[in-house]
Amino acid sequence: MVVALLAIAALSTSCQSTPVAAPADLDRIVGAGTVRVCSTGDYRPFTYRDPQGQWSGMDIDLAGDLAHRLGVTLQLVPSAWSTLMNDLDNRCDLAMGGITITLGRAQKALYSTPYLRDGKAAVVRCADQSKYQSLADIDRAGVRVIVNPGGTNAEFDKANLHNATIIDYPDNNTIFDQIITDKADAMITDATEIRWQTGRHPPLCGVSVDHPFNFAQKAYLIRRSGTTIQQWVNQWLNIIANDGTYAAICQKWLGRVVGP
Repeated sequence: MVVALLAIAALSTSCQSTPVAAPADLDRIVGAGTVRVCSTGDYRPFTYRDPQGQWSGMDIDLAGDLAHRLGVTLQLVPSAWSTLMNDLDNRCDLAMGGITITLGRAQKALYSTPYLRDGKAAVVRCADQSKYQSLADIDRAGVRVIVNPGGTNAEFDKANLHNATIIDYPDNNTIFDQIITDKADAMITDATEIRWQTGRHPPLCGVSVDHPFNFAQKAYLIRRSGTTIQQWVNQWLNIIANDGTYAAICQKWLGRVVGP
């Protein structure tokens, strides 16, 4: 009887269907025919979404090339700096748009290999440029430093400004106008953004743009489960760095080629 029962149990176990593993993220994307890319749409020249919902920018062009080479449709998903990590987990496959590598983000998600070197600098009114030659000149009582909350600009200000007054301003698309109209004295952001903005706003000048306050690199953010996406994106970045695609898009948006 015992032998018979054991035989029946073994037969029952062998007949159970083997669990089917969930497809890897890259296979799922290809199978769905769509790659979902989160982007804030407020950080030119990397990403911009106009009031009509049209997207443009260096990383938007690169996202289009990524989707084309993967053979899928690009779906751009509007996000914000304060919600980017949650959106990446729940709504997107990766995030693109001038995203700086930080250890805090790296604890929660994967990064691609870096594609662009950058660093924090300051933008001020040209009329006041002589007053602000260094970070110490900016970090003085009475100096109003404006910042978009939720990103690395806010993190830098919190860590390095102890005397200046920090003003939170949530609209990164109009934040530079606040300096022009004397509602703020300075903003600390990435040197790449400062070059782009000062080229389009003659009243504004950069401080330490060629010698930033810190070292930073841009990369693409990928959900933690997306190791297959990470591998593919890294190979794609290597190819476009060597076939002229990255150089052409970088030249178009930055006026020069900037590597990692």
